[in-house]
Amino acid sequence: MNKKTTLMLLTLLIMFPQFVETIYSPALPQIASGFMVNHQEASRTISLYFMAFAIGVVFWGIASDVIGRRKAMIYGLVIYGLGTILALLCTDFTILLIARSIAAFGAAVGSVVTQTILRDLYDKKELTRVFSIMGIALSVSPVIGLLAGGILVDNYGYAGVFLALLFLAFLLILLALRFLSETKKETDIKPNFIGVFKELLCDKSIWLSMFLVGLFNIMFFSYYSLAPFIFEQLGLSSIQFGYSGIVLAFSSLIGALINKKMIYRQVQSYDIILIAAFLTGIGAVSLLLFKDSLWFLMGVMFVVIAFGMAIPNILSLALLKYKNVAGTAGSFFGLMYYTLVGIGLAISGWLKDLGLVLW
Repeated sequence: MNKKTTLMLLTLLIMFPQFVETIYSPALPQIASGFMVNHQEASRTISLYFMAFAIGVVFWGIASDVIGRRKAMIYGLVIYGLGTILALLCTDFTILLIARSIAAFGAAVGSVVTQTILRDLYDKKELTRVFSIMGIALSVSPVIGLLAGGILVDNYGYAGVFLALLFLAFLLILLALRFLSETKKETDIKPNFIGVFKELLCDKSIWLSMFLVGLFNIMFFSYYSLAPFIFEQLGLSSIQFGYSGIVLAFSSLIGALINKKMIYRQVQSYDIILIAAFLTGIGAVSLLLFKDSLWFLMGVMFVVIAFGMAIPNILSLALLKYKNVAGTAGSFFGLMYYTLVGIGLAISGWLKDLGLVLW
């Protein structure tokens, strides 16, 4: 399979985890009422999702070094599908949490193994360019997810969302079986898992990258866990919340395009990350000022633009010197930042104040 076809498939696979989360977001108020839990408990399904996702990142990253990228991807997608079936059939909120955890564990394969395959295929210069393209693709997935989720919830309830996610699982499994090739090289060294983990723990640049990725993701996904209830308080429907995805996708696309333009002009990745951090500060202030009206979206837009600029640069730089153990290093790196994301979203759900979280 040529690189162009591979890149198209990898784009779908890297969009997959974010799409899964955003299509689920409009269903939160209905899940809260359907399972007779409060908003805070319903939001817990997202924070728990990321914690299970972090465990999955470690497992599938290591698995991709041991059994190969292709097998790891297919097995992960199958487990994701099984978790989605359980979520569709369950009537108990505790079982729903378990189902979401299983699905998250499987869905993690779309993040860590896809990034590992990209690191197999591209060198440093190409990798930065490819991650900028992935950033543009990721800007599209939230609008598709939120719009689809809003329409499905309005017409078929949260069960419609789970059915759509199950269909997606089958589709991705079929595409991976047909088109995904093995990219792990026979010359790759067998990783010393404990040694790689110790090396990462002693690497200051990895810790910095972990905190940056984690904090940007906490700010980004706090919107999806808290905004459905903000829209509900403002008297707006799940479909109207879904339409907010258009605003966010436009903002993310702006961020990704700015990032691509800066890379083309050879602006250093570190400088782009600093600019993104500054934009995040502007967004936090704006959201605090307008948090009681729909204008709060203006602040969120700045945060999403910053996310689209920062994340591709952080990820492309993070693991350059771990190329020969890319799967294992990526898994431990993912564990670090997704654990931070899970903890951050748990705190976000407890605070129930999007402005305070971003600040």
